[in-house]
Order: sequence, then structure tokens, then C-alpha cells
Amino acid sequence: MKRLFIDLEICSRCAECKAVCDYFYHPQNSGVTSLREYATFATLCRHCEEAPCVNSCYHNALERASDGHLKRYNMRCTSCKSCTLACPFGVIFSDFIPYLDSHCDYCAGKTGKLPKCITSCPEKAIEIKEAEEDLEKNIYFVGDNLAVHTLRWSKEDLQPKKK
Repeated sequence: MKRLFIDLEICSRCAECKAVCDYFYHPQNSGVTSLREYATFATLCRHCEEAPCVNSCYHNALERASDGHLKRYNMRCTSCKSCTLACPFGVIFSDFIPYLDSHCDYCAGKTGKLPKCITSCPEKAIEIKEAEEDLEKNIYFVGDNLAVHTLRWSKEDLQPKKK
């Protein structure tokens, strides 16, 4: 199955995202922002037990989803960025928290042509391709439509090896 594939190792090189989005309902919307947010929360977020980012949000816009990943409710978020400041690991980037509601609808293969996010990304960090989840190559599936390449954070990596 072809998936939208984002390489966060390449994507993190840009100071500001230049990729544009085909999202039909809001032309000014950048679905790429929500795509990067979703991929980062799933793979890089430390999933703290007492999450400072969740506790700092006085609008209750952040919570842990049933799958354990961090979820941001865009309609509650006022873009105050208190979660960005509270995150002790710097995972919540300030550009993730725009006031406009971003959404990626994974338009992969729906129009017969490549989506604008792929054709406009100067670093070629986004593509549509057949992908296999491969932990040794740092390729992870996030949901049904997204494959992410990144160095994933894991508690197990920090545990001392048992003899």
C-alpha cells in the first residue's frame, strides 16, 4: 500500500516550512504543519507520565489519546504556546501551534497527480511511496496513511542492558 512518507530527519533542516498544501476546504491552511505535528508527537514525544505540556494548557487543548500519543484539540487551542514552553524536551515546536486549524487529509493518490506538499517541498522530505515498517531503518507507521522516518525516542533505549 502506498502511503504518505515524511522524513523528519530531512524535514527538520528548514528554518521555515516552504511546502504548500492542497487541502480543499481552507486554501490558506498548511496541512503540512499538522502532518509534522502528528508525526513528531507519535515518534519523538517522550509521552511523559505527568506531562508538563498537558498540565500547562489551561484550555485543556492537549491530552493523551487512547493510543498513548499526544493529541491537540485545535478548536480549544488559542495558540498561547504555554505547552511549547512547558515541554522539557523541546518536542512541541512553536510553528506546530498556529491559530488556524491545520489538517492533512492524506490526499495521496486521490487526484491522480502528486499533491502540492510533495512538489513544493524544496528538501524532498515528503513523498508517496510503498513503505514497509522497519525499526532498524527507523521507518515507523503512524496511523493508516502515514509512514515516518526519524530516530524514534524510546524509554527502552535509556535502560541499562541486563546481563
